[in-house]
Amino acid sequence: MQADQKKALYEEATKELISITEGETNVTALMATVSCILSEKFDYYFWTGFYVVDPNKQNELVVGPYQGTLGCLRIPIGRGVCGTAASTRETQLVADVHAFPGHIACDSRSNSEIVVPVVNADGQLIAVLDVDSVELNSFDEIDRVELETLMQRIFAQ
Repeated sequence: MQADQKKALYEEATKELISITEGETNVTALMATVSCILSEKFDYYFWTGFYVVDPNKQNELVVGPYQGTLGCLRIPIGRGVCGTAASTRETQLVADVHAFPGHIACDSRSNSEIVVPVVNADGQLIAVLDVDSVELNSFDEIDRVELETLMQRIFAQ
């Protein structure tokens, strides 16, 4: 997909999501809506969803709202792509998940991935947004910038 097409799709998705979620405070509803819209908008998104910081086990992420095949139920913070994004609070942009040290294969068809930390208005990590693709090198700086900006606009208000 060309850069201008990708940017246009993110612009559409962002406008839709801001419009739909305006005033909504329920985090589960927000995550379900974000997962749905992004999954529908982007053909190269194979799995789109959230892993939420478990309030009862602060060192684990538990699967939250998502679109796609069965996800892992729990991921230790610090392990795999999602756990690394949670522990470092930095977006993980992975061209080939099979080359990522400690990668956790929830679905063996996934080949590339982007994971964006989700922080609330108090600066507290509440989840990570995880997007997988069956193709290698599916995600780039456009995805990173757009998804980071979107997560901030939806969850850090």
